[in-house]
Amino acid sequence: MDKTTPPFFDVHACPSPAFVVDDALLRKNLALLKQVQADSGCRILLALKGFAMWDTFPMVREYLVGTTASGQDEARLGAEKFGGEVHVYSPAFTEEEMKVVVQYADHISFNSPTQWQRFRKQVAGAARHISCGIRVNPEYSEGKVALYDPCAPGSRLGTRAVDLAGVDLTGLEGLHFHTLCEQNSDALEHTLEAFEARFGQYIPGRQWINFGGGHHITRDDYDVERLIRLIRDFRARHPGVTVYLEPGEAIALRTGYLVCTVLDIVQNAGPIAILDTSATAHMPDVLEMPYRPEIIGAGMPGEKTFTYRLGGSTCLAGDIIGEYSFDRPLEIGQRLVFTDMAHYTMVKTTTFNGIRLPAICRVDEDTRAVRTVKTFGYEDYMQRLS
Repeated sequence: MDKTTPPFFDVHACPSPAFVVDDALLRKNLALLKQVQADSGCRILLALKGFAMWDTFPMVREYLVGTTASGQDEARLGAEKFGGEVHVYSPAFTEEEMKVVVQYADHISFNSPTQWQRFRKQVAGAARHISCGIRVNPEYSEGKVALYDPCAPGSRLGTRAVDLAGVDLTGLEGLHFHTLCEQNSDALEHTLEAFEARFGQYIPGRQWINFGGGHHITRDDYDVERLIRLIRDFRARHPGVTVYLEPGEAIALRTGYLVCTVLDIVQNAGPIAILDTSATAHMPDVLEMPYRPEIIGAGMPGEKTFTYRLGGSTCLAGDIIGEYSFDRPLEIGQRLVFTDMAHYTMVKTTTFNGIRLPAICRVDEDTRAVRTVKTFGYEDYMQRLS
């Protein structure tokens, strides 16, 4: 699914704007992840922070063992809509939040020894056993964007080896690290070397090690065989330890679209097409990462005959998606289709300016029919604010 590949569904069969997830593409990713689990012996969790379209969970749970959450509401969603194992990590929990988390979590990773000491009695008093661990910081990263680097200097995420020395880890059953962001298995290999060098002394006696997320397993150039070898070798070095991976993006990578409509075309140093979607409200990573999403049938500026700047429908001056070229002039009412819009989209949208959230749709893997799962209106905006 790239800028030249048609979406193989009727782009006029959904509302505009709309996130559209293709079930066939989602299942293809899930099948690969299931094979990784079978060949390596690891257990893969769906990270809800990256993809939480729970209407797809009946399909996803055919392949993955559970979910990983960033707090109380994701934990509840995972427990109620997905089932299986529920893992939870947060940089810090409140007393009230922990009361909810212990109702749903099977595993909790604490960010610091202080948090573990604060809540260990509360966890021990839960209705069922909860396996607890601590997130560590290997102080190694190959990330190129500081905003997404959990191991950048001064990071608040995870405990460094120097801060773990002398700490009583009695009762902690696991270790958790997360260093990757959209990276290949060579970065994981280097991270494992750093992790074992700094924290290897703490592995004996642990029941599980969580390798975190950021593994781009379903990307075309990802070295899956290296990943499988790394996990198998790690498990051989540490018998009895269960290895978890928790990708979010890899589950939904290249499985979805954002369908939108050209509302107007204005002139200012060239033509500007105003869309019924928004970078800041519907595709925030376009501005935060930043990156340039692909559009089916479009090219780079000047590559095709007609070049337009595409802007969103909010009042933010910088609500600009980018410049794209087309074979023919754009027309008001024309639909455009952004690709790779399933992960980190629905979970990050806002109603800034009162702009309505995109509808959520699915494409049936057999009939290719488009089903609208959810639409949003005034109530969704109003109820957030008072």
